[in-house]
Amino acid sequence: MRKIGRKTLAFALASGVAVLASGCTSIKDHRGYLIDQTLVDSVQPGIDNRLSVEKTLGRPTFVSQFGEQDWYYISQQVKTPPFLRPRTKEQTILRVRFDAAGNVQAVDKRGMEQVAHISPEGDKTPTLGRDRGLLEDLFGNIGAVGAAGMGGGNGPTGPGPNGS
Repeated sequence: MRKIGRKTLAFALASGVAVLASGCTSIKDHRGYLIDQTLVDSVQPGIDNRLSVEKTLGRPTFVSQFGEQDWYYISQQVKTPPFLRPRTKEQTILRVRFDAAGNVQAVDKRGMEQVAHISPEGDKTPTLGRDRGLLEDLFGNIGAVGAAGMGGGNGPTGPGPNGS
């Protein structure tokens, strides 16, 4: 049997630690529209229209469904730590507003100040009404239907198959 040298063992150990540690790095990702500030600055209110904006900036991320037909371009920088959920580190929302004739009225730019941080309840969702347990949910309707609902004397009494 051949002996493994100290240097070889140290190299193998260091390589193994490096490979394992590389799996613990955060993943950085870009989602959505790639904003080019030069192109955004070239869109001028009162001069450009929908067609020229589409040729300059491309198709919008989405168009507003209600009210005026605003165009939105959304860009996000997302960081995903190992074993955790992705977190938005940077967000830019570019809104192009149009008038009734289809000309650019204004170009607005927003950032992370528009992001709403929601902290949901972890155990259960609070609701209005009674607080019932599992057995009450399973057996709560027994006896709730009365005799009138089961074909008692109050229904139609005609010659048809369903009493009509």
